[in-house]
Order: sequence, then C-alpha cells, then structure tokens
Amino acid sequence: MKLLLLEVKDMHCSNCAMKLQALEDDLPGVDTVDASYRSQKMKVVYDETITTPAAIMDAVQKFGYTPEMVE
Repeated sequence: MKLLLLEVKDMHCSNCAMKLQALEDDLPGVDTVDASYRSQKMKVVYDETITTPAAIMDAVQKFGYTPEMVE
C-alpha cells in the first residue's frame, strides 16, 4: 500500500470532502481516503498494483476538483 497526499484547494465544505471520500468505493485499488476541506488536503491509501496516482488525480478531477500532489 502507498500513501498519496493531495492538495485540493477548491473544497468549500464538508460535503465536498465527503464526495471525495467516495473514491474509496468508486475507484478500484483505493483503500482509504481522508479529505478535509478545512486543510484543503486529501490523503489516499491505495494499492499500487491496481491503481496509480495519475488515475486517482483523474478521478478527483472528474468530481470537479483540482488536485495537486504534495511532496
């Protein structure tokens, strides 16, 4: 399992964070998602043999948000 840290500056409320946490169910290979609109950050634990950071970022964009990787 790998950890991906993203900054998502366009989250405006707790509903935004809950929407992004749905990636746990929507994207194969994603184990857990912790999104916080207050910190504008998102932590994703994923199985690197099933999905990639690029696929996760694409899924976030499809929800209407702009993710940036945090190093």
